[in-house]
Amino acid sequence: MSIRLPTDNPNIACHLGRMARSQPLTPALKIPRGRTLTGDIDYLTLTFAGLAAEVDAWHAHLAARGVRRGDRVLVMVRQGLPLLAAAFALFQLGAVPVLIDPGMGRASFLACVARTRPRVLLGILPAWIISQFFRPTFRSVEVRVLVSRRPTARLAAPATTGASGPVNAVVSAPDDLAAILFTSGSTGAPKGVCYTHGMFDAQVRLVREAYGILPGEIDLPLLPLFALFNPALGLTTIVPEFDPRHPARLDPARIVQAIRQENVTNSFGSPTLWRILALHCQRERLQLPTLRRVLCAGAPVPPDLWALMAGILPNGELHSPYGATEVLPVSTISGPDVTAKVTATTLAGGGTCVGRVLPANRVKIIALTDGPLATLAAARELPPGEIGEIIVSGPSVTREYDGLPAATAAAKIAALNIQPSTSNAQLSPQPSVALNVECSMLEVGRSSGSASSPWHRMGDCGYLDASGYLWFCGRKAELVRTPAGPLFTGQVEPFFNTCAGVRRSALIGLGAAGRQQAAMVIEPDEPGLIKDSDACRHFARALRAAAAGHPYAGRMEIFYFHPAFPVDVRHNAKIHRLALARWAAGSKGYRSNPKR
Repeated sequence: MSIRLPTDNPNIACHLGRMARSQPLTPALKIPRGRTLTGDIDYLTLTFAGLAAEVDAWHAHLAARGVRRGDRVLVMVRQGLPLLAAAFALFQLGAVPVLIDPGMGRASFLACVARTRPRVLLGILPAWIISQFFRPTFRSVEVRVLVSRRPTARLAAPATTGASGPVNAVVSAPDDLAAILFTSGSTGAPKGVCYTHGMFDAQVRLVREAYGILPGEIDLPLLPLFALFNPALGLTTIVPEFDPRHPARLDPARIVQAIRQENVTNSFGSPTLWRILALHCQRERLQLPTLRRVLCAGAPVPPDLWALMAGILPNGELHSPYGATEVLPVSTISGPDVTAKVTATTLAGGGTCVGRVLPANRVKIIALTDGPLATLAAARELPPGEIGEIIVSGPSVTREYDGLPAATAAAKIAALNIQPSTSNAQLSPQPSVALNVECSMLEVGRSSGSASSPWHRMGDCGYLDASGYLWFCGRKAELVRTPAGPLFTGQVEPFFNTCAGVRRSALIGLGAAGRQQAAMVIEPDEPGLIKDSDACRHFARALRAAAAGHPYAGRMEIFYFHPAFPVDVRHNAKIHRLALARWAAGSKGYRSNPKR
C-alpha cells in the first residue's frame, strides 16, 4: 500500500472542500434535537455543502476576531457541529486547535492548558468563567471567542463579514503543526501530542484503506474526536445522544435506536461501551444489520465480547485497531481472526492478539529498558515469541510531545539501525498453547512511509509470533517486577475476568520494583460483597482454586476487592492500575493461603 500526500495542499481542511464538491447534497452531519410525534429521533441535517459553508462562516468570524495562522486555540465546545466547524475553520486558517478531554479532572486539565499556552480561547460560557476564575493558568489567552452552548448553534454572535465564495485553506507543509491532542493519562499525566497536517492525512488514508471505508457511508462515533476524520472520509456523522464526559452513563436504547433508524454502517467506541450496547441488544433480541464494521479500541477486546458482537452484527464485523494517540492505527484484527486457538492462547496467558501490522508501518520488539534510546543502535531486537517493548515506525507516527522534551526523548528513537538479539532476555516464558494465528502470513518490516519517520516506543509490552502477528501483554509502566521475573497484566487478567462473580480484575505489584509481590484486585459483580470479610475470604480462596495450574494466574495469593475501578474518561476502559496499587497499600488484602 502506498501512502501519498496530496500534491496541491496537505492541509487536512482541504478534504472537506473536496467532499463538498464531489457529494454536495450528501448529509455530512445529523444533530439530534428531540423526538418526532412517532418517537423517531428528530435531526437537524447539514449536507457537505452546508457544512463547508458553515466552516467558511466560522473562518470569517474567527479571522475578524483576530485569530491568526499559527495561533494555539483552546477549543472548549460541544460535540457535533461546534467541534467539527471549529476544528476545520482553524485548520483552514492555519491555526492550531488544542483539544483536551473535558473529564480528565481539574488539576490535569489546568496543567495541560498552562503547558500549551493558548493565545485564543474558543468556548462556551462555562469555559469563559473557568478562564476568569483560574486567571494565572489562562494568562497566555489574548482573544476569547464565545460559542453558544446549544448543540445546533453557530457562534454566539454572527460573523460581521461573510465569505463571498468557498474559502481556501492556507497552504500548509506536511510538517506544519495542525493540532495538539492529549493522551488519556492512564499511566501518568496527560501529554499533548503534536499532530502535523501530513500525519493527519496519513491517518485518513490508513483508516480508509485498512477498513475499506467508502464516501457516503454513515458513522456514529462514540468518541467525539474520532468524528474529526469523517469529513475527510466522506462519512455522514450521526451525533450520538450521550455525554462524552461520562461515557459509561450512555443509554444503550438511544444509541441502538439511532443506529437502526439512520442505517448506520460504521461506529467507533471502546470495549466498555460496546459491551453495554451488545448486552442491551442481547436482552432485547435485537440485531444491527446495517453495521458493516465496528471499530473497538481503547483497551484490549476481551474474548467474550467478540462472541457477543458476532451475534448482533449479521452483516458486519468487529475490528480492533491497535495504536495510541501518538500513532494510529498500527495493526488491526477482526472477528474471523479470533479463532478458538487465539482465544485459548489469551486465556492461557499469551496476551491479546492485536492482529496484522498495517503494511505502511514497521513494528519491532526490543528488550525492556527504562532509559531513553537515542538511536536504534542502542536497542536490542528480540526474536519472535519473546516479550519486550513494542516500537513502531510509519507515516502516522508523531514526532514530539508539546513542551515536554524529556518525555519526547523517552518515547522517540531516531530512525537508524537496530541490533539483533544475541541472547534471550529473562522474561516470562510463553504458554505451551501454539501462538500461530490461523490466517495468512504477514510481512513485517516493509514500509512505504517516510524514511525519516522516527520510531515510537508504545510503552506497551508484547511480542510477534511465528506468523508475524502482534500480541499485546500489558503496559510497561504496569508490569510487576517480582524476584521470580516480570509478570504482565495480559498474562493474568484475562483468566480472572472469566471467573464467576468477577466483573473486572487488575494485576498490581506490592513493594519495591524487583522485589514486588504480585496481587490481584477484583471488582466483583456484586459490590455489596466487599462489606463482608468472610465472603471476601471465601471468594479469594475460590479464585485461587480456579487458577490452580495456570502458569501465571496460579501464582496469585493475595486478593483485594474494590467496588468500582478507576478508569480513563475517554474510553472508560483503561484501568488505572497504579492508582489501585496505591489504594491497596492502605487496604485489607485477603490471602488465599492463610498459613503463609
